[in-house]
Amino acid sequence: MEYSEATPATISSPQSFSPISFNSSSSPPPPNNTPTPPPPPPVVISPCAACKILRRRCADKCVLAPYFPPTEPAKFAIAHRVFGASNIIKFLQELPESQRADAVSSMVYEASARIRDPVYGCAGAICQLQKQVNELQAQLAKAQAEVVNMQLHQANLVALLCMEVAQSPQPNSQQTVGTFISSPESYQSNPSFMEDNNLGSLWEPLWT
Repeated sequence: MEYSEATPATISSPQSFSPISFNSSSSPPPPNNTPTPPPPPPVVISPCAACKILRRRCADKCVLAPYFPPTEPAKFAIAHRVFGASNIIKFLQELPESQRADAVSSMVYEASARIRDPVYGCAGAICQLQKQVNELQAQLAKAQAEVVNMQLHQANLVALLCMEVAQSPQPNSQQTVGTFISSPESYQSNPSFMEDNNLGSLWEPLWT
């Protein structure tokens, strides 16, 4: 009896669990044939020129990175040689972001002038430029004075010509006839005066 009771239990157990194991709800999804896109390449951020020269790690919010790109290492090298990295960082942190680019350009220019002229530096370059400005202003004033003199001279010449034209007498036909009547011998000596055209022009006012 014990063997007969155990036998149905062993036979019925696989039949009772077989429908659950092959249920459609627990079946895996069909495979997707579309290829998966490759992962994007890792973004490599090059350190700025300042951190590269100082041999330190360039942080995400590096103060020097926007003004000293890695393509211009000489720019930071010149400023670092005269002012030092700590002073440059201190100057930039004390200024607002809208003035930092101009401050960096000023520091680089002043450092370049100091390297070229260790005695006077930027002041020597400014004095030289101011001297050139004064010389050019003197030349400009001289040229403007010459232009004014030429204009006055031209105006005087035009005035003299107008006065000579106004003072010069203009002979008319009545004066010519009167002179011929008073002194005909002066016109007889000139054979061109006795031409028909000249006589017609002389006697024409008398007949009108």
